Amino acid sequence: MDLEFTDLQLELRDAARNVLAGACPPSLVRGVYEGTASSDQLWATMCELDWPGLGLPEEHGGLAMGVIEVGILVEELGRLAAPGPFLATVTQFAAAVRASRSSFRLADVANGSCTGALAIAESGRWDPAAVAARAEPVGGGWRLQGTKSHVLDGTTADELVVLARGDRGTGFFVVPTEAVRVSTSTTMDPTMPLATVDLAGATVDGERVLVEPGDPRVQEVVALALDEATVAMALSTVATCRSIFEATVAYAKDRHQFGRPIGSFQAVKHRLADCFLAVERASALAWFAALTVAEEDPRRPLAVAMAKAAAGDCAQLLARDGLQLHGGIGFTWEHDLHFLLKRAVTGDLLFGGAAFHRARVAELMGLVPVPEEAT
Repeated sequence: MDLEFTDLQLELRDAARNVLAGACPPSLVRGVYEGTASSDQLWATMCELDWPGLGLPEEHGGLAMGVIEVGILVEELGRLAAPGPFLATVTQFAAAVRASRSSFRLADVANGSCTGALAIAESGRWDPAAVAARAEPVGGGWRLQGTKSHVLDGTTADELVVLARGDRGTGFFVVPTEAVRVSTSTTMDPTMPLATVDLAGATVDGERVLVEPGDPRVQEVVALALDEATVAMALSTVATCRSIFEATVAYAKDRHQFGRPIGSFQAVKHRLADCFLAVERASALAWFAALTVAEEDPRRPLAVAMAKAAAGDCAQLLARDGLQLHGGIGFTWEHDLHFLLKRAVTGDLLFGGAAFHRARVAELMGLVPVPEEAT
């Protein structure tokens, strides 16, 4: 397992950073918050550069790279708290379609004409075993009932990959957004809009069934799609935390008190050191998890859980210390820090927070005691 970026990957990172510096200035993020701007032009720029197809096969119009290259773009977008459908479409919708070995609308994703989202969570829980939404066979298709929560970009996506339960187990279905009832959820970060989806008896034909309930592949497919989406969210969250750290260090060097920069005080240095270690630890774990996904490593479930737990811990620490070390200016609407703080906190909660994944780590490592009645 190679933990170093190749020259090509470094070139991709640098090119993406240069493009986004012009295409996604802080004024765009502020405009989305204030309702005076949209991410449409940013998304158009990404499509012109073929970024939506970066990890898709060539036969579907993609660039046939992989999870690592997609992760590089996710990281650069996370550094800026960039708005737009890239995260939901590429790392969630397309990942679920690919995991099921389907090609449904992947060509449209690659050329930017289709956006999508992943609808798994119910009542804020991302555990596939807790899914209660129902799928009933009707004619040659399926009728879906139930409600999905915390669907990223659910209000604007063209298609939704829905996890629903039939009589013989769960299945993956692609549902057009126009066929369901979608309501916008109130969130702290409008650059990551969430929706609640009422499936409302929507029917899908056989073409839109990625994995039927009862198919022995379903558990593996759902786990892979969920892990890839979770890793991407971890990378995005840690990248945002790194930006918070960099902004805080810059402020600590610039802000003077008692005739010297506040960053020269030992108490501030200690807190910045703790923040730095949290960011580096979470970043290393997130990239290791991304490699386990890319290389089909059997350590993937544990690596993903550890990465998301570390990303959540990092987000909580950086949101607290980044705000406190900025002092009063950190509370103001006029300062751009709050965009990063809100993105980090939102990223921690989506696809399971630190506590959820820490419990998953304990379970995967066999540290959770088995009840006597189960032995």
